[in-house]
Amino acid sequence: MPITTRMVHANGINVRVAEMGSGAPLLLLHGWPEFWFTWAKIMPLLADQFRLIAPDLRGFGGSDKIPAGVSREITTDLHAADMNALLEVLDLRDVGVVAHDIGALIAQALIRNHPGRVSKFFAFDCPYPGIGKRWIEGGQIRYSWYMWFHQTKLAAELVGHSRETMAIYLRFVLQGGSQNKHAFDDNFEAFVDNMLVPGNLQGGFNWYISTARPVPVAGPITIPTRILWPQKDAVFPVAWMDRLGEFFTDLDASVNPGVGHFPHQEQPEASAAAIRGFFTQR
Repeated sequence: MPITTRMVHANGINVRVAEMGSGAPLLLLHGWPEFWFTWAKIMPLLADQFRLIAPDLRGFGGSDKIPAGVSREITTDLHAADMNALLEVLDLRDVGVVAHDIGALIAQALIRNHPGRVSKFFAFDCPYPGIGKRWIEGGQIRYSWYMWFHQTKLAAELVGHSRETMAIYLRFVLQGGSQNKHAFDDNFEAFVDNMLVPGNLQGGFNWYISTARPVPVAGPITIPTRILWPQKDAVFPVAWMDRLGEFFTDLDASVNPGVGHFPHQEQPEASAAAIRGFFTQR
């Protein structure tokens, strides 16, 4: 059973969607610097029981870059509206969501802004409002500095100067963020190829430009939620789990041992098993 891709028109843009399997629908939301392909190792492990829907977010991968160029309009709420419209076109109301990195923030907005669309939520790396200002406090800025670099005028020009500079930066992010330093050995060039597509680099950087503003702290998420927090993730220290209970009222949270920032790449079998277990439990 192969993974297939197609374009779906939703919320005024064309969204590239990768699909595989049949059964209960799961929406897979990638992070940065990823695209749908980041889920390619776990999709075959779940396709016997789930209909897997892995879109490229607006500005990423094969989806439209609208608006083009540098933009402050690509907000969390806009991404959530895109995903809600996509699910509407696919005629899916009751879906599970699996998310990583910025995809987890988009998932939270989707749940809050569009009640009834998502039934259960699973996240690996899970930024959430309880982190507060800790991104820059206590020396954490030495790990999260790239979030501010991406907002500068030089970022896209420097990183995208050549295939070599793109590979250097992505190797630092992907390999450097992984506890398993060989997790991307077999597919690293696909991530480089993707970021070299015109618009994709700035499309991803626009997330950081668009979300660099205060937002009201929303109420708690009440649907069943499973957060598997990577033990060795320098960008999301385990200590930041401390306020999860304030923002998720039906929560099962634990530490994911031995993995860094990309569990679905570092330990695909274990990651798939955790996803399956959560979405099949009563």
